[in-house]
Amino acid sequence: MNDNVADAAIAGAALQQRFDAVRRRSVSLAEPLSEEDCCVQSMPDASPVKWHLAHTTWFFETFILERHEPGFAPHHPAFRMLYNSYYNGVGEKHARAQRGLITRPSFDEVLSYRHAVDARIGALLRQGDEAVAMLVDLGLHHEQQHQELLLTDVKHLLSMNPLYPAYAAGPLPAMPAARPQRWQAVDAGVVEIGHDGDGYSFDNELPRHRQFVEPYALASRLSTNGEYLAFVQAGGYRDPAYWLSEGWDWARNNGLASPLYWHEQDGQWHEFTLHGLQPLDLNRPVTHLSYFEADAFARWSGARLPTEAEWEHAAGDARDDAARSLHPGGHADADGLCQLFGACWQWTSSSYAPYPGYAPQPGALGEYNGKFMSNQYVLRGSSCATPAGHARPTYRNFFPASARWQFSGVRLARSLG
Repeated sequence: MNDNVADAAIAGAALQQRFDAVRRRSVSLAEPLSEEDCCVQSMPDASPVKWHLAHTTWFFETFILERHEPGFAPHHPAFRMLYNSYYNGVGEKHARAQRGLITRPSFDEVLSYRHAVDARIGALLRQGDEAVAMLVDLGLHHEQQHQELLLTDVKHLLSMNPLYPAYAAGPLPAMPAARPQRWQAVDAGVVEIGHDGDGYSFDNELPRHRQFVEPYALASRLSTNGEYLAFVQAGGYRDPAYWLSEGWDWARNNGLASPLYWHEQDGQWHEFTLHGLQPLDLNRPVTHLSYFEADAFARWSGARLPTEAEWEHAAGDARDDAARSLHPGGHADADGLCQLFGACWQWTSSSYAPYPGYAPQPGALGEYNGKFMSNQYVLRGSSCATPAGHARPTYRNFFPASARWQFSGVRLARSLG
């Protein structure tokens, strides 16, 4: 066996191992849940657990098996429409808001679908086709995104139950007192942002390009529940001076007076978590904020939200190797910038738009990112629900300004000069 063949065999075995691990983890995330839990949809933006497990399998079947498997035959012809999310180039889709009505196929039938497709993907991987390997890599990153969505969707679902059931047993450990916030100053200059092509990236992280930033400072850590509670108690939700006009109307129309999942009971604040209803820990990062809330809090704090270029430049070559739990935490007492990864996604003031020279992938896969570049804002970093190692400094998450069911928080910035 020559060196090239040996290297290809090693790479193929590693990819198969990673494929198996990612696919197992998705199923393991459903283990604390009942079949009823896995079928229900709590709002149009969320999807049932069973749908996540089926859709990620659909992705491998549709974009890999259908294109590359000799004599391809679908596992079930109806699944092509039933589990299509938003790929118009693939064909018809089941209505997103009605995913919770798909009581059949059963949960066990979805697991059988996964096992069958996994075996067929494994057979293709053993053939050593580089094009298949690249698509499997994309499919695994796609599935990791859905693992995060699965947890945030489950949290929203369980929060709708007045019993406040826990996904995970046991209380949250108390966070150590947060270190006083410090500011990391950065000089003005031309900076490069975007992925450099070394390692995996999504197409919206490309190409690497130059941007000019004015002098600025970035907060050393994420803003805490205690700091946000001061905003709430100071009447921040009652004062339009801090709010964008659309955000003020949104907050008024929805009767909002605190972040999602906060509950005041007998004069004490609590927060619904994946560990159930817990006393509000003032030292943990505030989370589940919309862009509107994050922006209003930043103004009230005498600061602002960073741009995505500022955030990425300040993060440098930091790695997403933070320990994970089921609620935002992370060390907030180290030197330099803390909690860049593994706690909360961090809103930026940057609209989600293509980089100069951006080119989406051809075909239906080109719908993965590019078609959402409208009326969304960029978030950076990663959250406690993001699989470890999945994100990187160039990773661009994005949501509408009103979205707050994700683990989204605040890192403040200031202009200098």
